[in-house]
Amino acid sequence: MTTSGGDSPLLVERSDDRVVATLNRPDKRNAIDQAMIDALHELCAELEEAPRTLILTGAAGVFAAGADIAELRERRAPDALRGINAHAFTRIAQLPMPVIAAIDGYALGGGAELAYAADIRLGTPALTMGNPETGLGILAAAGASWRLKAIIGDARAIELLLTGRTVKADEALQIGLVSALHDSSDLLTAAHAIADRIARNDRAATIATKRVFQAPREEHPSVDLEAQAELFESPEKFRRMTAFLERRGRPKKGERA
Repeated sequence: MTTSGGDSPLLVERSDDRVVATLNRPDKRNAIDQAMIDALHELCAELEEAPRTLILTGAAGVFAAGADIAELRERRAPDALRGINAHAFTRIAQLPMPVIAAIDGYALGGGAELAYAADIRLGTPALTMGNPETGLGILAAAGASWRLKAIIGDARAIELLLTGRTVKADEALQIGLVSALHDSSDLLTAAHAIADRIARNDRAATIATKRVFQAPREEHPSVDLEAQAELFESPEKFRRMTAFLERRGRPKKGERA
């Protein structure tokens, strides 16, 4: 595994089948600033060219406590229209391979919206998630208004967005905001275990599954069938199915051939 980043706002560890990216502004509780967004775009360009599973996490027991308010306060209407965070998070969501968010501590505002862009979210008992933007005179415009309701449903999502209420770990698990809770010391191990399971599967089938899952409702079932038709012709499909049939045909332990 190779590591890059140093004092960068994003520390990146690379291996053959995955990348771990750590939000790295611990003195600011990993608040998302322009430099971090630029680093996320650079990483997305790399993973679009060479797809691998991405694990997103935060340094020092915090995922991301939000966008950098000092920067946000100075932004004006043209900045809002540029969608600085929104476009970066959409690019992350659309990466070819799965994205796993390993969330410890705070994931608020833009930090929560970055987590919503992941395919799989894991948390810890210290997890606190929410979108307090309306209390700051703005709205959650980097994905919460459409991703959150897809994750937890319209009724729960609008209540959280309108009140700015934060969700603790147990509730986050109950409503499906995260799929599992792990002790902080085990969080990355659990994320890597999921990445290991993904790595054992066929990469082309994984990419196709994510692409089809994200397709608009009106494109189904055509998008499913077209992807399946391509996979039906792949050598890897024949190799894997032949191996499965050969294993099934072998005598079980203790049985005679």
